[in-house]
This record gives sequence, C-alpha cells and structure tokens, in this order.
Amino acid sequence: MSQIHIVDTQNAPKAVGPYSQAVIHHGVLYASGQIGLDPLTAKLVGDDVLLQARQVTANLSAVLDEAGASLCHILKVNIFLTDMADFPAINAVYAEWLGDHRPARATVAVAALPLAAKIEMDLVARVRV
Repeated sequence: MSQIHIVDTQNAPKAVGPYSQAVIHHGVLYASGQIGLDPLTAKLVGDDVLLQARQVTANLSAVLDEAGASLCHILKVNIFLTDMADFPAINAVYAEWLGDHRPARATVAVAALPLAAKIEMDLVARVRV
C-alpha cells in the first residue's frame, strides 16, 4: 500500500478541524478547502468576497508551493460561494490567479461556510513523486 504524505505549511492557515491542509498520494495532491483566513491571525481578512477570494488563492498557492507544485500543476478546482451574485467577480480573481492555465472547475452555491466565510476553494493537482 502506498504512503500518504501530509502537506503542512506555516504560509497557509492551520486546519480549523481534524484534517490536513493537503495530502499527496500517488503523485496527486488533494488540497483541503481554504477560506479567506490570514495565516498569521487565523481570522478572516474581512467581509469583502474579493479580499477573501484573493486570500484563498494565496493560501492554496502556499500549499502548492510546500508540495513542490505550482499553478500549472492544478488539475481541478472546486469553488463554493454563499452568494452566486459574486460569481462574475470571483471569475475575475480566479482568472487573474491562474493566468492562461485552465484546469477543470466546478462552482456551487452553498447555504453557509465555516466561520461565515463567503468563499471556499479546494483543488487537486499533480506533483512530482
């Protein structure tokens, strides 16, 4: 049976529950959902969905970096929004974050997110083994 490697970085918020920031198995990274928490304060960066989205992408980038991966290694992203009216603005932040890279993606509306966040994102990426 193959080992599961736990990814843990100080440059992204610690998990707010009994889970890891990410795990790697067979060259695939599975990143847990990130909300707009500042890694230093463990508090939301504000009520604005754009501020939260930028922090979410920074947090996910930090997890990727710790795993030795980059944005071009992302295979799939899931976005969870508490208000689908934010979809166009989030698309702009998402496109800015990924540049020309276009992984598979799903965006869904949810009733609520941890700590009253407005956005959460997780991802799957390939990594070097």
